[in-house]
Amino acid sequence: MFKRKIENELIEWKESLKVKKKAFVLKGMRQIGKTFIVKKFAIENYKNVIYINFKVDLNLKKAFAGDLQVREIISSLSILNPKFKFIPNETVIILDEIQECSGARASIKPFMEDGRFDIIATGSLLGIKGYNKNYHGGVAVGFEHSVYMTAMDFEEFLWAKGIDIETLNYLYDCLKNKKRINDAVHTAMLKYFKEYICVGGMPAVVDVFVKTDDYRLVRNEQRDIIESFKDDFAKHLNENEEEVIDQSLSMKINRVFDSIPSQLSKENKKFFYSMLESKGTSKKYDPAIWWLKEYGLVEYCHNLNTLELPLEGNKIDNIFKLYLTDTGLFISMLDENIVSDIMFGNMGIYKGVIYENIVADALIKNKLPLYYFSKDSGLEIDFVERYEGNITLIEVKARNGNAKSARTILNDKIKYPNVNNLIKLCDANISFSENVLTLPYYLAYIIR
Repeated sequence: MFKRKIENELIEWKESLKVKKKAFVLKGMRQIGKTFIVKKFAIENYKNVIYINFKVDLNLKKAFAGDLQVREIISSLSILNPKFKFIPNETVIILDEIQECSGARASIKPFMEDGRFDIIATGSLLGIKGYNKNYHGGVAVGFEHSVYMTAMDFEEFLWAKGIDIETLNYLYDCLKNKKRINDAVHTAMLKYFKEYICVGGMPAVVDVFVKTDDYRLVRNEQRDIIESFKDDFAKHLNENEEEVIDQSLSMKINRVFDSIPSQLSKENKKFFYSMLESKGTSKKYDPAIWWLKEYGLVEYCHNLNTLELPLEGNKIDNIFKLYLTDTGLFISMLDENIVSDIMFGNMGIYKGVIYENIVADALIKNKLPLYYFSKDSGLEIDFVERYEGNITLIEVKARNGNAKSARTILNDKIKYPNVNNLIKLCDANISFSENVLTLPYYLAYIIR
């Protein structure tokens, strides 16, 4: 379907098997392309592929219900599906939606100790604590190489649109050397980036857009995906591995999820439980927020109590913002005219919210934790990251403004002696002056 960066990690994993046998465990929310990419990799790199989907092939769970001896598992699978051929040292077994079968997850250790077969496992709900109540030995430490996959980032979106690698290498070179981007390329990239904001990185949505350029169809696909996600909210398996839903938790998850646009559109974007209900509390709603985070649909951005390294050690646990991990889905939750407003620059108060979420989205896809810095005095920095080894302020400007809060911090060496760098993201081209690096929005996907 589309080229994805995760393919490089699969190639590196296969090479690492020469040193130690581990299963490749691919985590991430539904509909981001996990199954497609592991099947593609398996077909291209193995002579023999066995594929099991535990949400579809329910009968095959029986093979993993015994003592989990490799010989017995293989024998059972061969009886249950005679088409399966287990060829030693030439076979990869794909265990798709492995969270649905605790016995399959527990079988990874004996398979790796046996050594004759490679294992690739995927899971959409693996990160959710207690999803599968059927305990079957747990996860064996040291036998899995776990990787988290996200929706497509902006670079992968450009690949899908057919943008040549030379152009992308040119952008990397411009950032590395802090040199101005050719005006024609800059203008084109701003347009592509607006498209990406509206479309997002869900492969099915990108496919619709690439084939049709029809934002109405894009929005329909996005809303269908959101509804399918909502069907998962608070779902888990009982002791018999049967699907059940915690209705109380589901209601709270829906309230949190539906509140995100209004939470972010406030002047103070800190998450307020009182926006969920008048007596909303962290005790009542934190499990719902955590569920969404582990599902992969939202990410915390914590306030910092001070601008010092390590940033994680200085975060304030109970003061945070929530961002959606796919801005296209976020856009689909707003009013019907928002796509036109984005493409023609008429967003008004929404511009800051949308561009903050897309920058958060880019940082998440670059595997960076999110932090911000806010004081009661009104001082506020959109994001704070460790970039090139240094604490770096990141300001997302609706217009090419002066980043007043950031300037205040950079100029106060008594209070903030360890902060010397600012990245300002806006419509402008690349420029660098007095430790302030100005970048166009679209280069946020390179910050890592």
